[in-house]
Amino acid sequence: MRFILYIAIAVSLLLTSCNSEPTLQKFFVENSEKKDFIALDVSSDILNVDKAQLSAEQKEALESFDKMNIIAFKTNGKNQKEYEAEKNKLTTILKNEEYQELIKVGSGSQGASVSFVGTEDNIDEFIFYANRKENGFAVIRVTGEKMNPNAVMTMLSVLQKSNIDLEQLKPLQDLMK
Repeated sequence: MRFILYIAIAVSLLLTSCNSEPTLQKFFVENSEKKDFIALDVSSDILNVDKAQLSAEQKEALESFDKMNIIAFKTNGKNQKEYEAEKNKLTTILKNEEYQELIKVGSGSQGASVSFVGTEDNIDEFIFYANRKENGFAVIRVTGEKMNPNAVMTMLSVLQKSNIDLEQLKPLQDLMK
């Protein structure tokens, strides 16, 4: 009987200790199927780069990159309330101390920010967020292992050498128009 009591206590402690705070991951999951959202998961294969032509530093940066999760909300004149509500949810999530802001530009009806999760030498994810009242907003979450700011800058040079597979990004074309 005591054994069952201990198991019940352990299970209740586990359930109450679960984090119920909103997170970016939860935001992606909860909104990926909604009609006003466009959601994409993009693998590192999108870069379509010849690894033989990369420097050791570029190869290391490429290997630290895992994938990108993209979610975008497109405004259409009829969904302005939803846009404001979802934008406010995102702003609240990104203010959490887990997300360390690197840069922020603009404010109010349009702006952008770059944040990261982890430490400066071992970044787990970069978050690029941009919004414009007339178009909507987009969040790009870049995940990887042992990323650092230098690796991100190196990735930009890899992008210049890549032959990006635009087929994976087709759903975003409507948002850009």
